[in-house]
Amino acid sequence: MDLNFIPLAFGQILSPLTVGYALAALGLAVHFGFTGLLNFGQAGFMAVGGYFFAITTVKFDWPLWASLIACVVGAILFALLLGIPTLRLRADYLSIVTIAAAEIVRYTVKTPSISNLTGGSDGINGSSRDFYRLNPLPDIRYGYGVLSYNNNEVWSMIVGWTVVIVAAVLVWQLMRSPWGRIVKGIREDEDAVRSLGKNVTWYKMQSLILGGVLAALGTVLVIIPTSLQPDNYGTQTTFFLYTIVLLGGATTVLGPIIGSIIFWVVLSLSDGILTLLVSNHLLPITSVQQGPIRFIIVGIALMLLVIFRPQGIFGKKREAHFSG
Repeated sequence: MDLNFIPLAFGQILSPLTVGYALAALGLAVHFGFTGLLNFGQAGFMAVGGYFFAITTVKFDWPLWASLIACVVGAILFALLLGIPTLRLRADYLSIVTIAAAEIVRYTVKTPSISNLTGGSDGINGSSRDFYRLNPLPDIRYGYGVLSYNNNEVWSMIVGWTVVIVAAVLVWQLMRSPWGRIVKGIREDEDAVRSLGKNVTWYKMQSLILGGVLAALGTVLVIIPTSLQPDNYGTQTTFFLYTIVLLGGATTVLGPIIGSIIFWVVLSLSDGILTLLVSNHLLPITSVQQGPIRFIIVGIALMLLVIFRPQGIFGKKREAHFSG
């Protein structure tokens, strides 16, 4: 009986996918958990940042630092585009606009007429060139057995988790500052904050920009060791991020990071267990049905979590309710 899926599942703790989603989920926590912005288009920020980075790197041959700046600028422009017409309104308007905007981005980059720039449905490969040139690690294998990595993979993990830690410290410090107290006040009762003379719309915009930039950088950490594929940034991605945020705790800094680790480890474990049961004819389903069933399992687990611990693993119950 092949049980290699167990160490491989726990290897997800270090994977670029976990790192990227941790950073994007941290950005969503800034939006939803700390500011109360109901953003259902975080995948759009990820796609915009990823395409600004990949296009400038691969198509225009920009250096790494310039492509990273382009990624940040792209996220800021997208936040302004979404925020200016909607942030003066209540949360449901923002949710409608953001989920539609994210889908518009995804379908636009797949348009055949601009596929020479965006790669169309095939996406963009090769954005890792300059990043791996900075790799100081010797070209040997690291790890043991199925958890064995080359020097570029280890370099991606080191840089990725370093960025996550720096971002987490930044958000933690911001939320302890006067700025953080204001945005948390907006989450609880924006009318009360407005009555104190604060420009609520401007603070919301700052929050939207900060969370969007984190999501865009998260995409860069994912696509550097892999590739940029447009279908990876559909509504499913945003729902994954909400699952991660709610799992760890929407009103915490550590919650989205631990939530991303738990989410991808559990998803990988459930897939491995289902594969084992199906291959040994212990479960009366086909391999085609296996994929949807693992998401059903995750969905049921999330439902139970929301029912019995709505604040998440690390959250505080008194902060689990929003003014809307």
